Amino acid sequence: MGWRTREFVMIKLIWRRFVREPTAVAGGAAVIALIFAVGIGPFVVGHSSIAIDHAIMGYPQPPSLEHLLGTDLLGRDELARALVGGRISISIGVTAMCVAIIFGTLYGAVAGAAGGAIDAVMMRIVDALFSFPTFFLIITVEALTNQFAIATIVLILGLLSWMGVARLVRAEVLSLRGRDFVEAARALGVSQARLVLRHLVPNALAPVIVAATLAIGDNILAETGLSYLGLGVQPPTPSWGNMLQDALLPAARNSPWLVLTPGLLIVTTLVAFALCGEGLRAAIDVAADQATTTTADIDEPPLNAYIAEDERLRPAL
Repeated sequence: MGWRTREFVMIKLIWRRFVREPTAVAGGAAVIALIFAVGIGPFVVGHSSIAIDHAIMGYPQPPSLEHLLGTDLLGRDELARALVGGRISISIGVTAMCVAIIFGTLYGAVAGAAGGAIDAVMMRIVDALFSFPTFFLIITVEALTNQFAIATIVLILGLLSWMGVARLVRAEVLSLRGRDFVEAARALGVSQARLVLRHLVPNALAPVIVAATLAIGDNILAETGLSYLGLGVQPPTPSWGNMLQDALLPAARNSPWLVLTPGLLIVTTLVAFALCGEGLRAAIDVAADQATTTTADIDEPPLNAYIAEDERLRPAL
């Protein structure tokens, strides 16, 4: 059997540690259940999320067999709106996270690989951006641009939340710069761009995965706040934020289900992603310590292995 890579050992250790944490498993199961519900639910619930029932408009109906979670002020089915709104809120959270992770990972990797004055300047920019209150900056940008499309919300959330990822990746890259495989790649004359993208970034992804999981919850909360203030997803398209906004209107004061439905879904989603993220963080920390011992007898591949791999991949690159 060939030599095992540290990454393969790490993945196995992380998975074994993660499934031993009941809270982490519960969080992961809740995340999967939520994604399945918002993905499939709107097609099987039997009601439209935007169809208005004029017969009961202005008189929210309590939960019943016909409307399991009741109706809102316009007679729209609350369950259908919650599921479609959840799909939109989670989609915004995940997509904005991807934007932040991609930009932050590349920025942090370049800063860590470059070092010196370039690194110092790039990280001072990050520090300066960290000094701004992100949520109020988002509100300001949206108010100035007067753009409330979902794509705009995603870009604004993603481009204003990448700084923490950049710091994490930079720290990992700085710790990897002196490793043998990096020195071997440099000895082979690998370009700086290829060194960053092929060798440094893949080995710095462990903390990024944790940050990504936690960032989804943060983005969902930010989108909910924006929609509640009328600066996010615009009616009639539902989201958990504008559902809460409608539920707090004076006419809905005696309809507690209009608050409980989106409120409980927001709390459940945030807790689920937080538990999943914290479980991953603990699993990665423990697995890193165990991998140091487990892989102590695993030799680094000799220099000719790097040469052979480089020659094999060079035509494709």
